[in-house]
Amino acid sequence: MNMKSTLPTAFKRLLAVSAMAMIGTAALAQADAPPPPAPHERVHQAQRGEGPGRPDPRQFAEHMQRRQAELKTKLAITPQQEGAWSSWTQALKPQKDVQRPDPRAEREALAKLTTPERIDRMRALKAQRDMQATQRGEATKAFYAALSPEQQKVFDDQTLRMGPHGGPGGPRPGPEGKPGKPGHRAPAQG
Repeated sequence: MNMKSTLPTAFKRLLAVSAMAMIGTAALAQADAPPPPAPHERVHQAQRGEGPGRPDPRQFAEHMQRRQAELKTKLAITPQQEGAWSSWTQALKPQKDVQRPDPRAEREALAKLTTPERIDRMRALKAQRDMQATQRGEATKAFYAALSPEQQKVFDDQTLRMGPHGGPGGPRPGPEGKPGKPGHRAPAQG
């Protein structure tokens, strides 16, 4: 047998066996994975505050308390600044009197409205969210004014990572300290 003619055939067989092995491995991995939720279930998960990208409200509140405690330590809040600190952290808390309606009831109510009425309803909700954001912003400005210049520099640095009102989700520095995309987290510094 000529070695040159068998080498390409053997190589082809090796490639074919390798490809089948990879396909089989991928099929087994998919068989073990749970099926993704149906589209309507993803909507229900989002409305309940579950699913990808939706933190549990209790976990979120605990996370925010930890972040605020860290910030308070880094700022070295003085006893004279305690009142401003308390006012600011209180303004950041979700308002208890603004109850989010039951999603099913909200859908049923929206279904009874005409399109122009739904548009007006969405505009009213947006105006309410905008007003709350303005209140949080004003509370942040008032707290900032109570800080010393050194504390203001710390606050500026820390809230850049936390978001415009002290919460998560603001732009985060990208690699080498350059601005990154919103939600992008820079690698941990060791």
